[in-house]
Amino acid sequence: MKRVFFIVGPTATGKSELAADVAEKGDGEIVSADAFQIYRGFDILTAKPGARLLTKVRHHLIGAVPATSEMNAEKFRVAALRAINEIHGRGNMAIIAGGSGLYVKAITHGLAPLPRADTKLREELNQLSLDQLNERLNKVDPESAKTIDKKNKRRVIRALEVCILTGRPASAQRVEWNSAEQMHGGVVVFRERADLCSRIDRRVDEMFQHGVVEEVRALGRLSATAEKTLGLAQIRQFLAGKITRAECISAIQQATRRYAKRQLTWFKRQLIFEPLDLSLLNDHNSAVDLILQKVAFAAAND
Repeated sequence: MKRVFFIVGPTATGKSELAADVAEKGDGEIVSADAFQIYRGFDILTAKPGARLLTKVRHHLIGAVPATSEMNAEKFRVAALRAINEIHGRGNMAIIAGGSGLYVKAITHGLAPLPRADTKLREELNQLSLDQLNERLNKVDPESAKTIDKKNKRRVIRALEVCILTGRPASAQRVEWNSAEQMHGGVVVFRERADLCSRIDRRVDEMFQHGVVEEVRALGRLSATAEKTLGLAQIRQFLAGKITRAECISAIQQATRRYAKRQLTWFKRQLIFEPLDLSLLNDHNSAVDLILQKVAFAAAND
C-alpha cells in the first residue's frame, strides 16, 4: 500500500482544510511542509491550521521549532522522515501538506551532498549586484539560471557557490538526487488567478482582524530563517510608523500574490504530481472526494 500522499501548492489555496478532511476520511495524519509554520509563535502570521483542524486529525511539524532556531531542507527532511515513520508505525497514511517546494522535494528526492558555505567566497559574491550574479550564473550554470528565482540573491549566491566550490554546475548535481517521486502519490492544488487573489486578500484582512500586529509586536529574537517569514518586514514597518495600516495590508497582499505565483511555477517545473484546479470544482467536498480517489488509485498501483 502506498503510505505517503502529497497535497502541495501555493499559499491560500485551501491545502490545510483539504488535507485535514482527506486525512480524517483516509486514516491519515498530516506532516506539514511549511518552512514557517514549523516555528512557534507565528500562528496568525503564517496562517497555521486552527484548533478545529488540529483536533480533527493529528498534525506534525506545526509549531515544532523555536523561532530562534535555524532551519533548512536537510533538518526538515530528518524531522519529516521521523514523523512519517511514527505515522506508519501506527498503521496510518502520511499526508504531506504544504507549499515550501524545497522541503517537499527533500522528501521526494532526498538531498545531494553539497559543500558548506565558504565565508570568504560568500563575502566576495555579496559585493556583486543581483544583475551581475545572475549574469555570472547564466554563464557557469545556464540550467540553474532558467529555474532559479532570479530576484532571490541568497539563492543565486548559493548556486554560484556550489558551482565554484565543486567545479560542477549545481543543476548537474541535482540529477544525482535519489529521485523517489514516482514512489509517492500526490497533487499540486491551485486556483484560477482571480479566485486565488481574492482568497489572499481576504486572508490578509482576517490576519489583521485577528491580531497579527500584536503577535508580531510580542516576538522576541528570531533566527535568520524565521526572519524571512512573509509579512514580518511589512508589519515591523507599520509598527515603526513608516507606513500606514492600509499600506501595510496592501503590501502584504501584493507580496503574498507574488509568492504564490513563484510557488506554482516552482511546483510545475520541479514535480510531476498531478495538477488539480480547485476553482473548477463545485465545492470543498468534491475536492476531498476527488483526492481520496487519487489516494486509492495511488495505493492500488503501489
